[in-house]
Amino acid sequence: MTSNTPASSSCRFSTRISLRWLPEEAHETTDTITMSVKDWYLDLRMDKASKQIDWAIAGQRIVESLEPLRVSFTHELDSHNAFESTDCGTFVSLPNGNDLETGTMPRPDLVGTPLTEYEEVWRELPFREGPEGVGRGVSWVLESIDDYPEDAEGEILVSKTFLGRIWGTFLALRQTQTHTRQRTPSGDWIVRTTGGDVRARREEWNGGWSDVYVVGEVGDRLPSMVSGLDGEGVGDWRVPGQKVEINGQVYVVRAFEEIR
Repeated sequence: MTSNTPASSSCRFSTRISLRWLPEEAHETTDTITMSVKDWYLDLRMDKASKQIDWAIAGQRIVESLEPLRVSFTHELDSHNAFESTDCGTFVSLPNGNDLETGTMPRPDLVGTPLTEYEEVWRELPFREGPEGVGRGVSWVLESIDDYPEDAEGEILVSKTFLGRIWGTFLALRQTQTHTRQRTPSGDWIVRTTGGDVRARREEWNGGWSDVYVVGEVGDRLPSMVSGLDGEGVGDWRVPGQKVEINGQVYVVRAFEEIR
């Protein structure tokens, strides 16, 4: 149950076809989807064999240049705990319509996670039809607000959550993080982040919302379209920068789009 991506949409919805660590051969062991709404993204890569998280990340998608297309990604949530790593890829279109991404990133399956050149092939997916019907839909990204005083110092425990929807596909990612905050002599703040395991939920619309993956300890307690999100898609939900509340947790609206 799918619908073509509208030409007017600012969203991207893709799956990974292959990963290659140079100079090795390309392979693909994950079921991966990445969604971006305007400048914000969520990316969930599930290992096909174990049905566990291979990598879960979320943050900002920043276009550095158009010719060639270079995009950097911040990691506000990262199951590999690589918050300080530079994540910048260069994209070129292949003759078959797929996109080839090249760059350098830490390789998590090797001791010491050395920086390694990589090639990833991505395929853009049509948006899945959602409850709004054929050719219509809403898309958004929410990020939980870190609930501590601005002048707090030392180690602070944070429950970082990203929620995202593009039409008939929904992702929820949550990670317990420790933010170590220290003020420099000049008065600026240095914040270092370390993260624990990630809980994730992926749902799709098939005449009704249903689970595709629910993973991690108490992953079934994550916000869900199956049980409904109060106020979803109306009022403050439509305004980036505004705050909304879901299950007692406050989120900031990072991006919103509606195609009618």
